[in-house]
Amino acid sequence: MQIGIIGLGRMGGNIAVRLTRHGHDVVLFDRDPATVAKVAERTEGGRGIAASSVEDLVTKLSADRKIVWVMLPSGEITEAAVQQLNGLLGKDDIVIDGGNSYYKDDVRRAAQLSEKGIHYIDVGTSGGVWGLERGYCMMYGGTKDSTDHIDPILSALAPGKGDAPVTPDRDKPGLDPRAEQGYLHCGPAGSGHFVKMVHNGIEYGMMQAFAEGFDIMKTKNSAILPEDQRFDLNMADIAEVWRRGSVVSSWLLDLTAEALAKNASLSEFTGEVADSGEGRWTLEAAIEESVPAPVITASLFTRFRSRTGNNYAEKVLSAMRFGFGGHVEKK
Repeated sequence: MQIGIIGLGRMGGNIAVRLTRHGHDVVLFDRDPATVAKVAERTEGGRGIAASSVEDLVTKLSADRKIVWVMLPSGEITEAAVQQLNGLLGKDDIVIDGGNSYYKDDVRRAAQLSEKGIHYIDVGTSGGVWGLERGYCMMYGGTKDSTDHIDPILSALAPGKGDAPVTPDRDKPGLDPRAEQGYLHCGPAGSGHFVKMVHNGIEYGMMQAFAEGFDIMKTKNSAILPEDQRFDLNMADIAEVWRRGSVVSSWLLDLTAEALAKNASLSEFTGEVADSGEGRWTLEAAIEESVPAPVITASLFTRFRSRTGNNYAEKVLSAMRFGFGGHVEKK
């Protein structure tokens, strides 16, 4: 298939390259021409074509149904891109927002674009800087017609079954087999980003638990404790042993172990931990639904506190965020 991609940052560029590795053609645009040229060079078999503008990108899409994937930061920049595409595309064309937009914005945009017959699909995309090789876990919302049409795109980006063990009873009626491949049609427009939003809220809580646990262990050698109760524990070794058969083994733990093996003090991190919005939106949804979410709430507030003074726990958080998403602390 042919698809246009707007926004060629850490994930957008890798998405473009992965698609060309699976035989798809991509038309590339980014506001930085040098970035466009670099990504085009990385694509396979000359399947990446550079565009000089959004208008040029749309012109170079030759399929009967034009497909454009927007991979930009949530907020005004994505809104502007969607509105521009609304003026350039026509009936049965498809706009995909693969960033981390607020799901209520997706609902509004889908309704607006449908007035011209344009389909809007929101794709919550998880995989970070590792997605090029590992694939991306995707949760998406939109009409059945439009999501079925782009299935070859999503299938190419998804990680596949891999070596994950099969879940018992997955052959029951009503369960989507695509979930085993790492991508899932969640429902109408907005549902994909909603599920991804909650995914990221859960991620906040998991990361916070790891961070606090390592801080407790590191501080076990504190002078405030009785001398016979002080332990000088090796954080890198503990992270490594937990990776081997422990019930807390996970990709987040893998990234923590990697960071600690490199530098157990994590001195390269300040521990000032950013939040990208999804944690706040998850709490807003919890309040609207009257659902208690104390762990996610505490983890978000801890990130706020980290910006006014921090400890080892926040450095562990920073190390994990850098590991899975290439997130660099603000200077």
